Amino acid sequence: MMTPGRHATHEVRNQVPALADYDVSGDPALIAGLHREGGGWAEAELHELGTLAGAASTQEHARLANVYKPVLRTHDSRGYRVDEVDFHPSWHYLMSTAVSHGLHAAPWADARPGAHVARAAKFVVWTQAEAGHGCPISMTYASVPAIRHAPDLAASYAPLLAAPVYDPSLRAPLTKAGLLAGMAMTEKQGGSDVRANTTTATPADDGSYLLTGHKWFCSAPMGDLFLVLARAPEGLTCFLLPRVLPDGSRNAMYLQRLKDKLGNTSNASSEVEYDHAVAWRVGEPGRGVRTIINMVSATRLDCVLGSAAAIRQATVIAADYACRRRSFGASLIDHPAMTSVVADLALESEAAITLALRLAGAADRAARGAAIEAALLRVALPAAKFWVCKRTPLITAEALECLGGNGYVEDFSALPRLLRDAPLNSIWEGSGNVTALDVLRALTREPDCADALLAEVDLAAGDARVAAAADQLRAELKAAAAPDAQRDARRLASHVTLTLQAALLARHAPAAVADAFASTRLQPAAAGAGPAAPFGALPRGLDLPAILARVAPGAGPVATGR
Repeated sequence: MMTPGRHATHEVRNQVPALADYDVSGDPALIAGLHREGGGWAEAELHELGTLAGAASTQEHARLANVYKPVLRTHDSRGYRVDEVDFHPSWHYLMSTAVSHGLHAAPWADARPGAHVARAAKFVVWTQAEAGHGCPISMTYASVPAIRHAPDLAASYAPLLAAPVYDPSLRAPLTKAGLLAGMAMTEKQGGSDVRANTTTATPADDGSYLLTGHKWFCSAPMGDLFLVLARAPEGLTCFLLPRVLPDGSRNAMYLQRLKDKLGNTSNASSEVEYDHAVAWRVGEPGRGVRTIINMVSATRLDCVLGSAAAIRQATVIAADYACRRRSFGASLIDHPAMTSVVADLALESEAAITLALRLAGAADRAARGAAIEAALLRVALPAAKFWVCKRTPLITAEALECLGGNGYVEDFSALPRLLRDAPLNSIWEGSGNVTALDVLRALTREPDCADALLAEVDLAAGDARVAAAADQLRAELKAAAAPDAQRDARRLASHVTLTLQAALLARHAPAAVADAFASTRLQPAAAGAGPAAPFGALPRGLDLPAILARVAPGAGPVATGR
């Protein structure tokens, strides 16, 4: 549009409008997985949440929550210690929506089969609105199985953690209608080696403990309750520590500073000091790692779900842009090189979503006592956490490049924020080496894990490529107990994930997707390197239009199965 009195210097043409006001849940793989894993009863709510996640107004809330970062206030105007974190109102909007839809701990109070699957699908959808606020949501979800190791505490707090009420005020927990939880494990001298922790826990006369020490990372520091590892007389033990004590006074938990992070900027992560802070023991004394590992497993699932969501979102943004942008006389997507790139990203999205929902189904059935599902989860979850989370930065960067220079501009799309956030899930709850070694531990210490994994893969043995990959995987699983197996742990985790993804796609995805994934992912994985070709280097003869149709924004449910 020309300004009156000025010469027209340019006309705005061929600029793609922002992708907004669409149903984020219009993901065929997600909807199919929701039904297949037992959560189909939640589809209507999923679409409701998906429409809200794709709304332009929600995208603005996401932008504001990241531009206006949380601010720490250690003292009030009169010098009294307050240790509060101030958030932008958009943060509270995102949190309130997540809690009201049960993305936090609601499944633990829901007896319906598939409750955890429904929650997982909603987490995938709403995380695409904004990922940072997922941290306190995930921590709360993961806290309940750990707190259940202390039945008396669970009786008081678990119903409030599961309540669909968001109340960010700082009050005594039992006076509130809904609670959120955080976690504090890491200390500066140990990192992932929590057995090096030095925070102490001194027994008090009333059955509580007094915690003293420093935590290098405290997730969601404005939560109501925290699971904390500290060294009791019997050894490293898990404790439940409230921000506000039952009498309404603040606990001796002091926020030292907020971390200045690469991404995840809407969410506050802090260093915290305890000076005789009151806490209650959870689980057996001296068995803190075993107690809190339940929390780690649940948050690892959310890392996979969140990464699958980021892959999907980045791919949909790239596909939408490529369909509507024109270059050299044609739509960008119609140029063969771009067609191949976006289709390759679509394969990654389909595989990540399908695997994530299968793991959610395993978690749901394991919570209800299915031993074989628990065994599958024990080996497949750390493997997926390793591989899917590591793929996310690469995929997000490639999707960003599909937009050219526009992809690098902050206000053009969510992709710059997605790229900054992308590495985090790979680091949280055990970085690459930790999770790869956890795959080895599962295989060598729990024989049922290998059996459960191979049984799942063998369901697709009718596909010759999957069967060949399964044979190769069997040989690698036998070598997992070798003295030098640690050097191959990353390769094994990659091969476990890719074989499982290919098997699931062979059974549940359209033939075009399953065939393309198997032909491009399985042979390199069997050779030990994983997919090494750049995105877009697909072989000839694949049905790329059928693959691309799976990532059209708001595509909605389609026929499932092959």
